[in-house]
Amino acid sequence: MALNPAGAYAGDISAKDAWRELRDSPSAALIDVRSRAEWAFVGMPELSTIGKNTVPVEWNDFATGTVVPDFVGRLKAALAENGIADDAPLYFICRSGSRSRNAAIAATAAGHTACFNIEHGFEGPLDSERHRNTPGSWKAEGLPWQQS
Repeated sequence: MALNPAGAYAGDISAKDAWRELRDSPSAALIDVRSRAEWAFVGMPELSTIGKNTVPVEWNDFATGTVVPDFVGRLKAALAENGIADDAPLYFICRSGSRSRNAAIAATAAGHTACFNIEHGFEGPLDSERHRNTPGSWKAEGLPWQQS
């Protein structure tokens, strides 16, 4: 895990390490900040084997691409709805690790103290051939996921 030197969030973590933390820490939660379209068409991390659900909270509005105005309010509501404590370790994931880093920073600024960014996201950054599913991503590491 790489700590964020500025202290804006707890730091970046690999997908495999995040999976271990989610599995081993009863209070840890996975927050997927991608868009509804990504959840529906690309798939989502699947946590049922460890007795958990991925918590979807969009960072960007799919139609406009702009940051959801009340992301923190929506996050807090989703955490409460899922019985996740304010002090729980939160692991944020997006497609490649950019939106999720911003979400971890926003959640930390809102008072959550253990916010981590899954550094290569669900699919990873584009490779040299402009494809995703790159090494280090949730899918490429063979971690559980499902597609609707």
